[in-house]
Amino acid sequence: MGSIYKRGNTYWIQYYRHGKPLRESTKSKKEADAKRLLKKREGEISEGKLPGIYFDRVRFDELAEDLLTDYRINGRKSTERAERSVRYLNKHFEGYRCHK
Repeated sequence: MGSIYKRGNTYWIQYYRHGKPLRESTKSKKEADAKRLLKKREGEISEGKLPGIYFDRVRFDELAEDLLTDYRINGRKSTERAERSVRYLNKHFEGYRCHK
C-alpha cells in the first residue's frame, strides 16, 4: 500500500518493498499522474520486479565492465579468470541488450 503527497507543486509517491519505504517524484503537477505511477510501481512489486528499473536498457558491455570493476576494487583472486571470460563472451554478446 502506498501513498501520494505533494512537495511544492510536484506530487510524490511512497510505496514499500520488503518493508522498506521507497519515495519517488512523479515529476508531475497532476494527482492523476501520481495515482497512475503508484499503481504501476505496486504492480511491478507484486510481479517480483524491481520498481522503476528496466533491465532491457542495459547492455552486456556495461554489465561486464561493472563486474570487472567490482572484481578489481575488491581484490578478488579470480579477476584474471573473469577478464578472460568477459573477453570470450564479448565476441558473441557485445552490444546486445540484457533482459531479465
